[in-house]
Amino acid sequence: VRWESELQLTDHAELAEFFRKSYGPTGAFNAQPFEGNRSWAGARPEVRIIGYDARGVAAHVGLLRRFIKIGGVDLLVAELGLYAVRPDLEGLGISHAMRVTYPILHELGVPFGFGTVRPALEKHMTRLVKRQGLATLMSGIRVRSTHAEVYPNLSPTRIEDVIVVVFPVGRSISEWPAGTIIDRNGP
Repeated sequence: VRWESELQLTDHAELAEFFRKSYGPTGAFNAQPFEGNRSWAGARPEVRIIGYDARGVAAHVGLLRRFIKIGGVDLLVAELGLYAVRPDLEGLGISHAMRVTYPILHELGVPFGFGTVRPALEKHMTRLVKRQGLATLMSGIRVRSTHAEVYPNLSPTRIEDVIVVVFPVGRSISEWPAGTIIDRNGP
């Protein structure tokens, strides 16, 4: 577990390379934010959980406390993102070790952990967290967020149809607000 302010230049460089190799196979555009030594895509994580092995970074997930809006309700969450497992370790069960995230959510004092994944990862997330009773997966919810960069020929916001992952931490899942659009209010 590392706070963002604890990372050194060498840590950022190693993580940037890890993300390029992890996200690159899903499309060159997905690896692009990690050019140079940049180890974040949009908003920078507050806390990072990094798994290492003899070859370096093996897995990563980032957390950031923020407010989201659902059906007019402002809600504090710890957003989880930058989730990746090194490609040579995929399918070996290393992602289960990343469940160390759950106690960190309690330490952050948030009512919910929140994340989104592309629909292709729904089965993986079901095995990782839903079957263990750690989280609820929701579909049919659109997420609106801002782009990290603003260009004159593109909208500054995007709306995604993704799988929403909710970790009940300080509240029960029955207290998650109803709504079909989540406003992330940031990148």
